[in-house]
Amino acid sequence: MSHTAGRVAAEAIMQIKDVLDAKTHTGALTIAPDASVRDLLAVLAEHNIGALVVSGDGRAVAGIVSERDVVRHLQRDETVLDAPVSTIMTTTVVSGDGGDDVVGLMRLMTDRRIRHVPVLDGEQLVGVISIGDVVKHRIEQLEQERDHLESYVHQT
Repeated sequence: MSHTAGRVAAEAIMQIKDVLDAKTHTGALTIAPDASVRDLLAVLAEHNIGALVVSGDGRAVAGIVSERDVVRHLQRDETVLDAPVSTIMTTTVVSGDGGDDVVGLMRLMTDRRIRHVPVLDGEQLVGVISIGDVVKHRIEQLEQERDHLESYVHQT
């Protein structure tokens, strides 16, 4: 197998669960649909994150809401801070499964300009993958590949 074919094969088997497993924070933070946008901002700031899954029970996904959503609505209406999160959340949520291919996820996130993707096991929320998580995982994978190649070159 050529190096290029080996690399393509390695990329093809990289799954979302691999990225989730590598994260230091497991699980997914959620916010209730009736929580205020002000409360949302407090949670985002407290955890230094850019988005939260909106869920009434902490398991089923009702939507997703990000800093970007807040900014867009705040520009039009300053009173949005006291409105419920449900008024600004995105309800058509792109989600992934732990067994999904990360390369396909990267393409989807890039093409649709999505920064956060909830990961589901059936209908249950198990985590959230950010574009930063995917990039970090890919960089680590490339560094390992480089180290293996350097080791191979120095052996000969």
